[in-house]
Amino acid sequence: MMLDHYKRAAAELLQAREEKRTCGRISETYGITSMEDAYRVQEINTEIALKNGRRIVGRKIGLTSTAVQQQLGVDQPDFGMLFADMEIGDGDSVDASTLVQPKVEGEIAFVLKRDLPTEDTTLAELISSIDYLLPALEIVDTVIENWDITLADTIADNASSGLFVLGKTPISLDQLNLELEGMLLYKNGELASTGVGASCLGNPLNACLWLARTMSQKGRPLLCGDILLSGALGPMVNVAKGDSISMHLTRLGSVRCDFV
Repeated sequence: MMLDHYKRAAAELLQAREEKRTCGRISETYGITSMEDAYRVQEINTEIALKNGRRIVGRKIGLTSTAVQQQLGVDQPDFGMLFADMEIGDGDSVDASTLVQPKVEGEIAFVLKRDLPTEDTTLAELISSIDYLLPALEIVDTVIENWDITLADTIADNASSGLFVLGKTPISLDQLNLELEGMLLYKNGELASTGVGASCLGNPLNACLWLARTMSQKGRPLLCGDILLSGALGPMVNVAKGDSISMHLTRLGSVRCDFV
């Protein structure tokens, strides 16, 4: 029996990622144009990953910049799954050959100490459920050729997720003003990207609250221990084999990795 267009789109993305190659826009090839359609494609590959023994350890939030949302004609962020095998240790090497078209973003990671099961999670419930924060690098990656992506393409491709790196010094949310948390990202020792917490939906907590409510609606609520990558604080930076990346936050510390 012919696979439906959702399954065929998911299969093309999965095969391209397994073969470390690019493909055309699945939004055009398979008519995947709405956010709902794109999340159906993402969910197909999420289920395949789980059946193959991979383990969800959190989520990443994308499209947290108002300017990028306006560019794509949307009024909300998007999300992708974080799997345990996507984690790279702070200061460790990243095998560039495992990626297709990598870029790096500087972010703040939140780790939960309680489940957030309800669709009407309040800000107070979110804050009381945060165990600690860490500096984070998200290594974003897409199989769509030349990063020529639409909203549907990035959502279907697990929100262009690749790998992630977390710092090793947990910091409590107490007394932090995340809107004013500054970010400096260096590539090979030269400043490559700057940003601030306010660039992430006004405050990274806003992004996390959106995620908590949305994941409950989608039937995959956030759980104790989950990692939340709350969104880029500044522009993405292209990376390739031989590059060294380090990111420094005002009060949350630093994190780094090398591409080999």
